[in-house]
Amino acid sequence: MPVPDTQMAWRPLRVVVAGGGTGGHLFPGIAVAAEFAARNTATRILFVGAGRPLEKEALARAGFPQRIIAIEGIKGRGLWAKLGAAMKIPGAVWASSGILADVQADLVVGVGGYAAGPVALAAWLKGIPVVLCEQNTIPGVTNRILFPLARRVYVSFEDTRGRIAAAKKRVTGNPVRQPILDAAGQAMGEKDTFTVLVVGGSQGAHAINLAVTEALGHLTAVQKIRFVHQTGDADRAMVAEAYARAGIAADVKAFFHDMATRYTEADLVVCRAGATTVAELAALGKVALFVPFPFAADNHQEHNARFLVDQGAAQMVLERDLNGADLAARIDALADDPAGLAGMAGRSRALGRPDAARAIVDDCYQLVGNQICT
Repeated sequence: MPVPDTQMAWRPLRVVVAGGGTGGHLFPGIAVAAEFAARNTATRILFVGAGRPLEKEALARAGFPQRIIAIEGIKGRGLWAKLGAAMKIPGAVWASSGILADVQADLVVGVGGYAAGPVALAAWLKGIPVVLCEQNTIPGVTNRILFPLARRVYVSFEDTRGRIAAAKKRVTGNPVRQPILDAAGQAMGEKDTFTVLVVGGSQGAHAINLAVTEALGHLTAVQKIRFVHQTGDADRAMVAEAYARAGIAADVKAFFHDMATRYTEADLVVCRAGATTVAELAALGKVALFVPFPFAADNHQEHNARFLVDQGAAQMVLERDLNGADLAARIDALADDPAGLAGMAGRSRALGRPDAARAIVDDCYQLVGNQICT
């Protein structure tokens, strides 16, 4: 019979989290890292990535160190750019091997993104266990290459595609950061407004921004609707001016650092369908109107969205069909149907996996071994 966590002493580990580049890869890695750190204060976590600004800022806020390797993506680039990027791989593997030796890594957790490749390969060559987190229904190129090298592959969806050996595959859900999970327990009091959160990712989404500004003139429930809108830098002034002209209450910023609070306040979220966004909304039991990014690799965002849409927990509009009049009609209909909205929220919450990080770390300890003290 398993021993409850409160009676366990988890041994300290030296864990390297490899990859990132986008929030969709990085934030689940932060969630897993935080769960490892919570098990034993002597555990040491190091992130290794390409050092993009988003990585540096998010990791600084989370309190985790990062080391940088010189590596570039290959997919979707011209021939010469691909050759240049490929030539950096051996050096990146060598640098990764040195980093793993420096920290005496016990485990490497790959979270996707091209920077995960050299680190995972170096770990495999050194005999260090490698586990992978795959957030999407259709795995990215790096993880597909690394599947044969991994001891475990933690997937977010039952129907995740790819050649993953059954003995390695664990359906855990996509890890969600603790501040987001903490928001799930915050009770919202009675309120007179219907709050719509619009967020197109860390850089915003121009097509969504335009559709929302167009929708403002079509809304009928103007007096009871409030918008919270993350625009990205490029569109902030344009979007703020549109709300002012329409006389609609709105909190408009290029980027919100307090997403847990923003999610908590929202009755409806208009957003892309990255795997991390889908996981966060389900964990919180939030209703979403998804507009999948049409140029996502292998159209994985549409597949991610269908996980909730097919269960009646969300709506979806493809970007090619997105227009202001239809968007306004959808917002008005949901604002006027609190019972229907509550039903969708309940179905969303039922599909959430708030314990994903915990399940992954539990399994990692089984993989690398742990001495339990009772």
